[in-house]
Amino acid sequence: MAIRIDKKITGYAVATPEDKAKAAEQPAPAPAASEERGAKVIQMHEKIERPETLVGSTYKLKTPLFEHALYVTINDIVLNAGSEHEHRRPFEIFINSKNMDHFQWIVALTRIMSAVFRKGGDVTFLVEEMKAVFDPRGGYFKAGGVYMPSLVAELGSIVEEHLKSIGLIQDPELSPEQRALIEEKRAAYAALDSKKNTDEPVAPRDELSGDLFPEPRVREEPRSEDVAVTGDGGASFPPSATMCHKCSAKAVVIMDGCATCLNCGYSKCG
Repeated sequence: MAIRIDKKITGYAVATPEDKAKAAEQPAPAPAASEERGAKVIQMHEKIERPETLVGSTYKLKTPLFEHALYVTINDIVLNAGSEHEHRRPFEIFINSKNMDHFQWIVALTRIMSAVFRKGGDVTFLVEEMKAVFDPRGGYFKAGGVYMPSLVAELGSIVEEHLKSIGLIQDPELSPEQRALIEEKRAAYAALDSKKNTDEPVAPRDELSGDLFPEPRVREEPRSEDVAVTGDGGASFPPSATMCHKCSAKAVVIMDGCATCLNCGYSKCG
């Protein structure tokens, strides 16, 4: 068998049978530790076959657009199970409902999203793309006062919630200073609202007859409970609050002549 030599020959020696025996007895070089660890770590890619069983979660979506609720199921695949590299990745998504008005595009959306999940890589971009979809007929406020510009945007918020639960998206938490500021704003608004309700005006009289004018309409009891933190970790805000363009929550009130959000602490006055 001919062997092509591409390098310059600087010396030569005759290989004896003893040299060949010694070379055969020497063990093959062990692979590097980093290569060995990398070979055992399985990353998500489109050639991974679907296991018989997947773990997942189902979310109920109730909107004012439909009479019946939507049920969103996201199933995850567990990669490198039992090792230090174990993690969950979304594998497929299904949406089911009694309402069949949007069946066609919902099925198309779930199939495309499932294909993106199985492709691997960074799939968190789906959240921002879906939440940026606006309905030309207008959006709606879901429970809790959060504005949703469209049904697709609310589906995107559900996907975001699921990705946070499995660790693909890190939820930026408020700093202790920001939390203290928000609590201070809520307490100040509650105290201001209570003061307005306790200052009862004196009933005016007719200067000629001395009769009392009809009693003015008195406001209801102080709404200090409107800003009290509820048991589920959320907060309820005054009915007169407007939407905050930063956190999309209906929690902006006028305090000291300035629009202030009681949910995220944003203020136009800085």
